[in-house]
Formats: sequence, structure tokens, C-alpha cells
Amino acid sequence: MADRQDSDRESRRILERVAQETDPAGTSFVARTTKGVRDHVAATDADRTDPIEVWGTRIGRILGLLLALGLMVWLVLFLTRGS
Repeated sequence: MADRQDSDRESRRILERVAQETDPAGTSFVARTTKGVRDHVAATDADRTDPIEVWGTRIGRILGLLLALGLMVWLVLFLTRGS
């Protein structure tokens, strides 16, 4: 009986999560993506017990983001000036 209740609870939790993610009135795709990028750059997945790892991850991800943005700007300028 307890296994059945656990299974029912898990099923309801999964269905609520799917409904929440697909609900048009819920959080938009852009908001979820923005939150995901913010969490990624802020290193929320890094080991919180090691501050060096957290800050190293943050610095590396920020530098990578800036490098990618810089390369995109350079590419746009290169293509527009070449025409």
C-alpha cells in the first residue's frame, strides 16, 4: 500500500511539473532560459564548500561569455565592412 502511495505521489509531481512547464500562462521560455543562463554564469552548480572553485568557475564562465560576445561583434563588423 505504501509503495502505491509513493508511486501516486511521484506521478502527480511529474504531471504537475509537466503542466507547469507547458502552461502558456506560466513562466515563459525566455524567462526560463534567462534564469538558466544566470544560474550557469553564477556557478550555482559548483561545490559551495570550496569558494575557490565557485569563484574560478564564475570567472571562467564570464570570460568565456565575453569572448563569445566579442567574437560575434567582430564577425558582424567584419561582414558589414567587407561589403
